[in-house]
Amino acid sequence: NNRKTKQPMKRELFYLSLAAAGFTHPSAVSAGEKPKQRPNVIIIFADDLGWAELGCYGNTFNETPALDSLARCGVRFTDAYASAPISSPSRAGLISGRYPLRDGITDYIKPSSPIHLDPSRASLPEALRRNGYRTGIIGKWHLSGYKANGAPVERHPDEYGFEEVILSAEESIGNGSYFYPWHHLKSVTEAEEHEFIVERMNREALGFIERNSDRPFFLYLSHYAVHTMVHGQPELVDYFRSKPGCSHSAPSKNNPENDPYKKWPADYLAKPHNPHLAAQLKVIDDGVGMIVEKLEELGIADNTIVIFTSDNGGSPQVTDNGPLRGGKGTLYEGGTREPMIVWQPGRICGGRVSELPTNNYDFYPTLCQLTGTPLPEGFEPDGASIADELLGTGKCDAERPLYWYFKIQGRKNGGRWCSSVRAGDWKLIEFHDTGEKELYNLREDPGETRNRIGDAPERAKRLAEQLAGWRREAEK
Repeated sequence: NNRKTKQPMKRELFYLSLAAAGFTHPSAVSAGEKPKQRPNVIIIFADDLGWAELGCYGNTFNETPALDSLARCGVRFTDAYASAPISSPSRAGLISGRYPLRDGITDYIKPSSPIHLDPSRASLPEALRRNGYRTGIIGKWHLSGYKANGAPVERHPDEYGFEEVILSAEESIGNGSYFYPWHHLKSVTEAEEHEFIVERMNREALGFIERNSDRPFFLYLSHYAVHTMVHGQPELVDYFRSKPGCSHSAPSKNNPENDPYKKWPADYLAKPHNPHLAAQLKVIDDGVGMIVEKLEELGIADNTIVIFTSDNGGSPQVTDNGPLRGGKGTLYEGGTREPMIVWQPGRICGGRVSELPTNNYDFYPTLCQLTGTPLPEGFEPDGASIADELLGTGKCDAERPLYWYFKIQGRKNGGRWCSSVRAGDWKLIEFHDTGEKELYNLREDPGETRNRIGDAPERAKRLAEQLAGWRREAEK
């Protein structure tokens, strides 16, 4: 097995990289010597947020001043990806540091499904917990079915290294449940009437940071918004309705009275420039600003890594992912390319725009390197550390191939069975239902408008062989 053969060398290089970053393996710290302070980590994860929804990515309708400021002071990535075009496998890639295909998670996990992420493998939060970090998740998990929905087994975040589990769904959120009472969080009984779930999660995040500010912590703030069906607070929705370019749609037949706190009110399916999506995103952005302010208030801003990104591309029901092609549920760029901002003042080499292709399964080795956390014994992530790109200390491999696999399980709508590879500027997609292949040069054609399969046959053949070899290895 080549992976096992290569592992010792890769692990040796990994520990050398920790030393270069100023961290030491715990066993190597001499008696009485104080190890360098480990930075806190906050991952803020939006749901179904397209690549072009933030102001710093060119959006002129939505309002994201806090994230735009974070991008100006941090590193904004133009070619960052989710590990899948849909929720569960993308989240599996982030938490496990592995290709989702290895864990058999190739589509979203249905509420009644027995499928779940294997808890026996060391996760990112578990690795950080073993290194002395206080770990917490606030919000969406979606790496297991729910017993309340008929699943034979239910796996909770505390089985994967999370010590604090807050507002994590107890059953499927389905088509949205953003105002209290939240049907997916029935055990939550202390809330204000019509309390908005995004605001509650923002406050819970501030509480977690305050409780744990005297020790290293890892917070995974995993928002339920802006998942379709989007539904924003009435006053904010009205504000965005008044902006030029706002789109409109009728309320659902299930909400004929157009109750603003009931699911599917007017404009819930508007596109482009959906006022509900804009309203939800504004509250996520407000939370980012509140988190940065709290870190500064506590004097720990320069010792905290903040990452903002999303699980997959925007839903075509409510947004246009242009200039990228496709959206959620496809392996075109609109389905997998995500906004990503990384910030740590004084350490992350900020004020930059990076074109390095990277995937969310890179988070695991990157954060281990940046926090001085050893990789778990016997574990080799599929991702690669991009710490050098963030710290400005060296070049990362821009030609490294990135892989995706998406197999729809028992659904009539929402995409096709396919896999893809990106190597440098070139990307090949193979559709397994027909055997059809498409080839694109993303530097020349990021919108994937010109299929180059006919004029670059040798490149297409090489990439197809590379992709087939990856599938065989990952499916073992």
